[in-house]
Amino acid sequence: MRTSSTIRTGRTVKRTTRAAATLAVAALALSLTACGGDDDNGGGDNGDKGGGTKAPASSVTLPKLDGESLEVAAVWTGTEQENFKQVLAEFEKRTGAKVTFVPAQDPIINFLGSKIAGGAPPDVAMLPQPGAIKQAVDKGWAKPLGAEATKELGENYSQGWQDIGKVGGKQYGVYYKAANKSLIWYNAQVFENAGAAEPKTWDELLDTAQMVYDSGVAPFSVGGADGWTLTDWFENVYLSQAGPEKYDQLAKHEIKWTDPSVKEALTTLAEIWGKKDFVAGGASGALQTEFPASVTQTFTGGDQPKAGMVYEGDFVQVNIGETKAKVGTDAKVFPFPAVGDTAPVVSGGDAAVVFKDSKAAQALATWLASPDAAAIQAKLGGFLSPNKSVDASVYPNEVQKKIADALVAAGDDFRFDMSDQAPQAFGGTPGKGEWKTLQDFLKNPKDVAGAQAKLEADAAAAYGG
Repeated sequence: MRTSSTIRTGRTVKRTTRAAATLAVAALALSLTACGGDDDNGGGDNGDKGGGTKAPASSVTLPKLDGESLEVAAVWTGTEQENFKQVLAEFEKRTGAKVTFVPAQDPIINFLGSKIAGGAPPDVAMLPQPGAIKQAVDKGWAKPLGAEATKELGENYSQGWQDIGKVGGKQYGVYYKAANKSLIWYNAQVFENAGAAEPKTWDELLDTAQMVYDSGVAPFSVGGADGWTLTDWFENVYLSQAGPEKYDQLAKHEIKWTDPSVKEALTTLAEIWGKKDFVAGGASGALQTEFPASVTQTFTGGDQPKAGMVYEGDFVQVNIGETKAKVGTDAKVFPFPAVGDTAPVVSGGDAAVVFKDSKAAQALATWLASPDAAAIQAKLGGFLSPNKSVDASVYPNEVQKKIADALVAAGDDFRFDMSDQAPQAFGGTPGKGEWKTLQDFLKNPKDVAGAQAKLEADAAAAYGG
């Protein structure tokens, strides 16, 4: 699940002041530490799945679309796909339209290109990168949102979340799904056995990792087979260490990947990636571990799981839900620790983009911008909405409620996933660009200069200079 996540897209990103970022992180840290107790609602995907989900009260007006058929494409699989289909089913009930989910592959722009070349584009596609939205606009594929969808978006989203769906000043994307990508999840029993506490700084994280290692468990599970997880590691370290202004500059390739700030971040990452036995299975094992398995192996195996911690966003709860671990008791979470002066706040997301400018496609975009749609999937777990009109009480557990509250409270004060802001050839393609280079760096974290040189060469080619 790429969920995640951001620029060369022409959209405006509001700059976060250091004070604002500190405030947002403090609120998140406070909310998460309040979530450690028992939780009767359990983990991420424990919601009703057999038609038992209660339909929300209607807050959005949709047209009658009897006889209309729609296709929606997304890279989502498994539980995430099934939960989204419940949202589409409610749209069908309210409008009379028939909606078909079309499984897509990463990179989704390539998938869409082949569909369009064959004369069969989907009506709507969920794009996980603003860079992909811009590419779709530049190619003439994407259609601007209509008046109703734009109105719904304006009523329910902060300006920052609206802006990241714009290209050239026009609204193209509805950020239906968001992610808080500055979280580390841990096995509570492993921490208890090791006598470890939740760290607040990078140095404390290293100390905690050593304690977990000394207790007989590898500290970290890393899903290195999916290169995007490694970009997320880098972005959190870089944002905290180099600061938001440098982050924005690197995201737009206004500074080079050979910059000393990148060297410092990679060197810091190597303190974990290059530490013998700190990563479950070593580098070779991590590079064969896909993201879902990186989560489940942290929360299975009783007192001896393969790892004590796994880094990734709030959507980890979906995968925890595939184990017997209970979020809030067996599986707990803390904010990504501060590497520099301020802890990072990195977000990601998936935007609904219209590819056929029809009444039905625009109605679906309007539906996905509504709190009614988001509330259905929020209840099912493993989902976070940037829609400020969604009542946090619909989330299935206290951890998720607090994460959602913190995201909405942050307003415009967030940084979007850096790799998703890049051209997809650099920041969003398996086996290429940043994904591949960071996989190579995980394998050989001593070669900082080599990694920088490769990152810069690939970035220069993708950004056009």
